[in-house]
Amino acid sequence: MPDLLIELFSEEIPARMQARARADLQKRVTDGLVDAGLTYASAAAFSTPRRLVLTVEGLTDESPNLREERKGPRTDAPEKALEGFLRATGLSKDQLEIRDDKKGQVYFAVIEKAGRPAAAIAGEVLEDVIRNFPWPKSMRWGSGSLRWVRPLHSILCILTREDGAEIVPLTIDGIEAGNTTAGHRFMGPEQFSVTSFDDYSAKLKKAKVMIDTAERAEHIWHDASNMAFAQGLEVVEDKGLLEEVAGLVEWPVVLMGEIGAAFLELPPEVLQTSMKEHQKFFSVRDPKTGKIVKFVTVANRETADNGATILAGNQKVLSARLSDAKFFWENDLREAKAGMGTWLEKLGNVTFHNKLGTQGARIERVAKLAHDLGPLVGADADATQKAAQIAKADLASEMVYEFPELQGTMGRYYAEAAGLDAEVAEVAEMHYKPLGPSDDLPVNPISIAVSIADKMDTLTGFWAIDEKPTGSKDPFALRRAALGIIRTVLGNDLRIGLERLIDIQLLNHTIAQSTDTAEEREVYFLHHMVDEIARHGVFGAAFRAVLDKLDGEDEPFEVEEGTWLANLRASLPEVSDDLLGFFHDRLKVHLRDEGIRHDVIDACINMPASDDLTLLVKRAEALAAFLATEDGVNLLQGFKRANNILTQAEEKDGVEYRFGADAKFAEGDEEKALFTALDNSEATIANALKEEDFAVAMGAMADLRAPIDAFFEAVQVNTDNQVVRRNRLNLLHRIRETCLQVADLGCIEG
Repeated sequence: MPDLLIELFSEEIPARMQARARADLQKRVTDGLVDAGLTYASAAAFSTPRRLVLTVEGLTDESPNLREERKGPRTDAPEKALEGFLRATGLSKDQLEIRDDKKGQVYFAVIEKAGRPAAAIAGEVLEDVIRNFPWPKSMRWGSGSLRWVRPLHSILCILTREDGAEIVPLTIDGIEAGNTTAGHRFMGPEQFSVTSFDDYSAKLKKAKVMIDTAERAEHIWHDASNMAFAQGLEVVEDKGLLEEVAGLVEWPVVLMGEIGAAFLELPPEVLQTSMKEHQKFFSVRDPKTGKIVKFVTVANRETADNGATILAGNQKVLSARLSDAKFFWENDLREAKAGMGTWLEKLGNVTFHNKLGTQGARIERVAKLAHDLGPLVGADADATQKAAQIAKADLASEMVYEFPELQGTMGRYYAEAAGLDAEVAEVAEMHYKPLGPSDDLPVNPISIAVSIADKMDTLTGFWAIDEKPTGSKDPFALRRAALGIIRTVLGNDLRIGLERLIDIQLLNHTIAQSTDTAEEREVYFLHHMVDEIARHGVFGAAFRAVLDKLDGEDEPFEVEEGTWLANLRASLPEVSDDLLGFFHDRLKVHLRDEGIRHDVIDACINMPASDDLTLLVKRAEALAAFLATEDGVNLLQGFKRANNILTQAEEKDGVEYRFGADAKFAEGDEEKALFTALDNSEATIANALKEEDFAVAMGAMADLRAPIDAFFEAVQVNTDNQVVRRNRLNLLHRIRETCLQVADLGCIEG
């Protein structure tokens, strides 16, 4: 069986495109070979800045001979039916066979396709792959029609057998496939021929090319770490940068350089970000002080002076870049020490979203919500509001304008420079978190309050203007914002009713959007609504409370049907419920990753106080543990049986059986035992739920398993005695209601 080797040699391929290109090359070529009837043992793809490589081992020599029989129309069928069959098979009428069938004589087509050699198939597949390669961006050069990420210079394509190597016949836009390639652009540019993948990789290594990206990355990290360790330093780990740099060089040469003394006092995040974004340098840190003191760069060639000239040039460019950073830092510090007032004024003129106003208006909304939220999480309300007001001030700073990824981080430095308390300064950085599933959570109460308020304002704002995520599209990262609130609440074991926060901020957005068109009295009303929701926590209750207060004024406030305010009263709760449902959907994803089934979560979402996520998860965990036991499984079946019998009887009789189950009508020991068990369990479950001890509540439910099983084994519910039948149906209602106190078991599958 031959092995296939492909190399597509071009000008430099952007590092960010190489991983996807490797995967696409391997999938498209191997899929094409398999579709053509060939099989293979294994395949692997590689890349350097100048080449894409694929090796396919154990390829079959040729595709198999194929014989296919197709049944056609009857011999007495209309002529057009026969013509269509001939077109579909590609045969003529005299090539068809006539065979007897149970419905008469019919035409049969026997189509035979001879196997084809692997070389011919590989050539066709590769040409199709090259001409239709899914580069994110591609270009055309010269007079040819071929498009590639950068000009394609040569194609190496050979099939290797024990008796030698065969060049696969292929020509694309004047580029003829061969068995030659070239090594490193500067250290091994000569052409050489190869006979197999092992020969190819060995000769490339001699020509100063490491073909494997993982090998280059390992080499870079090994040399950089050893250089730093020898000086008592450490390289700041950055896997993304390591992967990118490994895609920029074919022969990595690691060099360590000095950072000018004038720049060593810059914040380490500034040094790290500037060197990474502008020069693709790794930062080298002093573990004793935490400061960035040196850098590591990776050259693409060996030099006679061991990289001294390269380092000198890099240090010169770096000095210019860091001079800019130092200038920004010093200017920003002066503004921070002056109180950051100018920055906050600037943000009043910066649009956050054309329908949601400016950053300044957004900051005020967040600060107001954070003030209300602070005491709920153990933070001082005034300190929380102050922290929220300055948390985003750094967005107007010169440093964050140059490096947006430093927002929050620089805010902490500037808040400290302004003389603010450490807890307040921390908010500037931590209120953005968590940004991902493994990111740190805010744990300081003030940071928690501002973090939740910031994300809630974003979510309610986009819900208010109906800009919700659709399908896979989420341009404003609203799923991440919701998951951030969920993780913050659960991670800090917070007891917060999300519905109250949603209603407050939806109304604040309504106020912000309506001041130009609504009457002053309506806006006045809404401001009162926000305050009342902060106390009542329910939109309807707040609405009524404000109406009651305003009715006592000289000019009673009435909400006329069909007016803007009446429509708002009807629509806003629906928007609130929809956003709470979005939180529940995100929670399902989060808990599914922790092993809790979606139907278990649904069963708990349908219970009261489902906007208290900590309570909801506590209930879901207890229910999941209960259903994992034999008692849980059997009780679930007993509940479903009781529920089904009761539902069918109620539908048939047109009445509800929910009152009057009396133990005096019980006829057998099993029926009497069930009454006793329900009396005992109902009280225990009610007390446990009041104390939020779901484990005890589930245990009390487990005690019902045996009496319910015994009841159904011994008793016929739909007996002829109507008095006994009604009593038993009412007893089934007690079973259902007792079980539904803990969770909506009707949602549980199976």
